[in-house]
Amino acid sequence: MGDQQKVHPVLQMEANKTKTTTTAPGKTDLLPVQRPILPPVMPSKNRNMCCKIFCWVLSLLVIAVIALAIAVAVVYFVFHPKLPQYEVNSLRVTNLGINLDLSISAEFRVEITARNPNKKIGIYYEKGGHIGVWYDKTKLCEGPIPRFYQGHRNVTKLNVALTGRAQYGNTVLAALQQQQQTGRVPLDLKVDAPVAVKLGNLKMKKIRILGNCKLVVDSLSTNNNINIKASDCSFKAKL
Repeated sequence: MGDQQKVHPVLQMEANKTKTTTTAPGKTDLLPVQRPILPPVMPSKNRNMCCKIFCWVLSLLVIAVIALAIAVAVVYFVFHPKLPQYEVNSLRVTNLGINLDLSISAEFRVEITARNPNKKIGIYYEKGGHIGVWYDKTKLCEGPIPRFYQGHRNVTKLNVALTGRAQYGNTVLAALQQQQQTGRVPLDLKVDAPVAVKLGNLKMKKIRILGNCKLVVDSLSTNNNINIKASDCSFKAKL
């Protein structure tokens, strides 16, 4: 009985000690934290719709590019389009002199042959075309190209009157007179012609024919026949 009485207080003290240790002030028992399980993120309907629209637009663009390439290929192989050809036949100076304000006045007449080499394509020469004559970097004169339709394999001669006025007339005229003494006067004849192409019965979008003819003439004497010693023309189309 005496031993049992000694055992019980010891057990009670051990229990109290354990209880005191686990509940000591300033210390906190750490418990495992359970993270909440989130549901899987599903793609939004708006995002799916944007992706579908983008794919449709991209597909339409690819189809449009392919269709355009096929159309261009068909037009090329069926119609064999060629640029019109031009040739300067004659150049005549009706006036070239100095004004009171020391500018230079020039009046030329130029005859050009325009050829349409295409078998199945007609050419509409629209309003706004012009021809200009330049010496070095100075535009001496300019004149309008008349509006007309040029049929298949057609050859048309154009007689265009050019007029103009340029600054620094004394300098330009002195340079021209010096060139005349050599018998070789370099001039640039520039063409800017807006045209519309006719494929069968279909009139296509307007394009521009840009040309430059490098001429060498023997003189610029007024009201005299001018001999064109050399002519080198190049042309290109611009959308």
